[in-house]
Amino acid sequence: MNSLKAAQDLPDTGYFRANVTSQTNSAPIAGATIQISDINNPDEILEEITTDGNGQSETVALDAPPLEYSMIPESNQPYAVYNIRISAPGYEPRDISGAEILSGQTALQNAALLPLEPDNSDSEELFVIPPHTLYGEYPPKIPEDEIKDVTQTGEIVLSRVVIPYGVRFEHSRTFYRELEPLLSQAY
Repeated sequence: MNSLKAAQDLPDTGYFRANVTSQTNSAPIAGATIQISDINNPDEILEEITTDGNGQSETVALDAPPLEYSMIPESNQPYAVYNIRISAPGYEPRDISGAEILSGQTALQNAALLPLEPDNSDSEELFVIPPHTLYGEYPPKIPEDEIKDVTQTGEIVLSRVVIPYGVRFEHSRTFYRELEPLLSQAY
């Protein structure tokens, strides 16, 4: 699979916006600073924006891989990965590693900041978003039978929607006309 460094050629654009509130009372935090950096070069700040009186930042454009990557299964990683640092006076900073930006889409990051305690001014918490299961290195899925033994207790997940024969619908005729072809396929 492709690593985080695979998408160096980023000809498309995705968008990012933040909504910052207080964790104690959900009040918006005006003047919070949001710093965005590439995950491969976290010391270089690409964008720095602030929140308005509603705790919302402006929408900022960021580089993203081509949209075509998301249309082909098992191709290159279809999103760019960024680090986000959100800080505000009187609140603990919040670091988010692994924010995914897709071409043509707006990623909205909600962040609730915890007010600083008088004796705990240096505390930080890092939130890491792991790579998507299609592109990260995870252990293989445990194989299981496609057809399950029905004598076992518990729930069974069927491969398609099944509506038992004789179920009545008390909805409008239009709804029934739309559903009728599906019902005839089931039996």
